[in-house]
Amino acid sequence: MLPGEEGPGARPRSLKLVRASLQRQRFHTAGSHYKGRTAAEHLWLTRHLRDPFVKAAKVESYRCRSAFKLLEVNERHQILRPGLRVLDCGAAPGAWSQVAVQRVNAAGADPGAPVGFVLGVDLLHIFPLEGATFLSPADVTDPRTVQRVRELLPGGRADVILSDMAPNATGIRSLDHDRLISLCSSLLDVAPDILHPGGTFLCKTWAGSQSLGLRKRLAEQFQNTRTVKPRASRKESSEVYLLATQYRRAKGPVED
Repeated sequence: MLPGEEGPGARPRSLKLVRASLQRQRFHTAGSHYKGRTAAEHLWLTRHLRDPFVKAAKVESYRCRSAFKLLEVNERHQILRPGLRVLDCGAAPGAWSQVAVQRVNAAGADPGAPVGFVLGVDLLHIFPLEGATFLSPADVTDPRTVQRVRELLPGGRADVILSDMAPNATGIRSLDHDRLISLCSSLLDVAPDILHPGGTFLCKTWAGSQSLGLRKRLAEQFQNTRTVKPRASRKESSEVYLLATQYRRAKGPVED
């Protein structure tokens, strides 16, 4: 087991660290960090250095703070269990894959639990991670990538599709929202080829005018849907996650 890793069924120690940090919120920012920076850069750096999730990610050896979003969703809703097959879309730099590997026992860290499988896909390069397989650079919505994903997934199907994908921000809020919803919709389009019946779909969105349409699509294809906003999502951000469980729509032959 690597430093910072826990058994698949363990309560995340890292979440306890974050909660303690949120209660204390006592951080020291050295003045030397600010030399030669603009006011906007000062603001971002101050927030970054005071962010308890950034600190906890370093302590727990997660590749970035977003790991705590998935940790919290999983703690509340138990979407990751030993033995499950996970497709992580927009996986770079690999923090969600780290969490998934731990929770589904993809590296076989717990010899007494079923061994799962984690496949990460991203347009950006992802450094290797024990227990995970990566396709990068690759577009998960490309039919050629979908075919390769099916070849790599045991049984040709995933039990869980995770998406922390986001387009490159333009700064135009409505345009960025529309582009992210389009990404989520494109991923939902390929779900019949990848997601096993009864499976789970978790995707990031930014609140906006197109969100209702995406939620309706999810409600048509899944038994249960809900909107979640983990504490690691910054309060001022419009970022929320749509969680859909018990997938009930699939086309073509279903493989176990």
